[in-house]
Amino acid sequence: MKSSKTVYVCRECDYQSAKWLGRCPQCEAWNSFEEETYAAPPKTASAARRTAGGESERAVLFKDFSVPEYLRRKTGIGELDRVLGGGIVEGSVVLFAGEPGIGKSTLLMQLCGKIGDSTKALYVSGEESKAQLKMRADRLGISGSSLYVLTETSIERILAEYDRVKPELMIVDSIQTVTADGVASASGSVTQVRECASMLIGRAKADGASVVIVGHVNKEGGIAGPKVLEHMVDAVIYFEGERSLPHRVVRAVKNRFGSTNEIGVFEMTEKGLEQVANPSAMLLEGRPVGVSGSCAACVMEGSRPLIAEIQALVTPTVFPSPRRTANGIDYNRMCLLLAVLEKRLGLKFSACDVYLNVIGGMRLDEPAIDAAACLAMISSLRDIPIPDDLISFGELGLSGEFRSVASAEQRVSEAFRLGFTKIALPKRCASKLTLPDAGVELIPMNGIYDALRIFKSDGN
Repeated sequence: MKSSKTVYVCRECDYQSAKWLGRCPQCEAWNSFEEETYAAPPKTASAARRTAGGESERAVLFKDFSVPEYLRRKTGIGELDRVLGGGIVEGSVVLFAGEPGIGKSTLLMQLCGKIGDSTKALYVSGEESKAQLKMRADRLGISGSSLYVLTETSIERILAEYDRVKPELMIVDSIQTVTADGVASASGSVTQVRECASMLIGRAKADGASVVIVGHVNKEGGIAGPKVLEHMVDAVIYFEGERSLPHRVVRAVKNRFGSTNEIGVFEMTEKGLEQVANPSAMLLEGRPVGVSGSCAACVMEGSRPLIAEIQALVTPTVFPSPRRTANGIDYNRMCLLLAVLEKRLGLKFSACDVYLNVIGGMRLDEPAIDAAACLAMISSLRDIPIPDDLISFGELGLSGEFRSVASAEQRVSEAFRLGFTKIALPKRCASKLTLPDAGVELIPMNGIYDALRIFKSDGN
């Protein structure tokens, strides 16, 4: 057997070096090298990394190759099925990541409860005991007639138990706790995570079982371990939300069998995570009436229109340099909007502190929120309330013009369904719309100057 050797591995791109480097020469990441000890891998490990079929694959003529029909297993949780593209694909590997305490294990235990009655499932936990898992299942009201539980951290023993049970769904919580006997490094290291994930993926592809891997999140918000892990799996699902707030968002950032734009919304309760069928109504609940600095915005999350409330607070500063704070909106985007408002409208935001917030802990990345954010900041600066039945969307250019956005008709229909009768939108979008009802008033806007018409009714 070959003697072991020590190398330094970049956790972002898996680049290896004989000595520690402050900056990776391949991906240029700083302080990303971790010390690893390599030993000659055993024959079992090398066999596990062979092709998914277990035998040598042969090249086939492209025109003679037929596309296999992937079988999807419904999870029984509609919001999760939406994110996955209709269910978990047979033979796929899903990486499920989120901050500690956000509710990952709770949602996956509920998944086992929904799918376990008709599908044989194996829940592998390397962090909790069987008694802890049983307590959570009892709290959630899960019996799991076809659910098997295993508390183990050795990948070899996990796969041996997998071969005995032959489950159709296996959940590994978490990949950072699993170790391979042929790897000398500690659990959670770059080498251990890569080797254990590779063995799980190979077994899933060979047997057609669906595998869900839970991943920890580091302090930067990314998945702990090597970046190559995200490329190895079929889907990467993030579980987002503030632990102090009841709302949770499940978002797909990679999905080989579906869209990456869909989201699922849940609410944390005493009985676990409850699906939110109407997230727009949830986000607008408790919205203040007749208060300046508040404007509703409509964004598209995949095929779903979502209405959120953007609040702004603009107040004269007491500091030499005014403060800027943004929650739920990109900070640089807010600074860009403030610069356009100062240049094109002559509004003196430079002498004020500006605080921008999206209610409900949501994060809005779509440029269509520019119009609502601008109206909220102007409303707060002038202390003029925006009409409660008005909603706005549109992208703002540096010249002060409003650009058209996609899915305008879906946005208008969702806004009307929730009681908004005045819709401020780019003029190009307004010219192509069919109004859902005669009571809807469109306010077309060519540029930021046209947005000021909303405040004219108050004599300003």
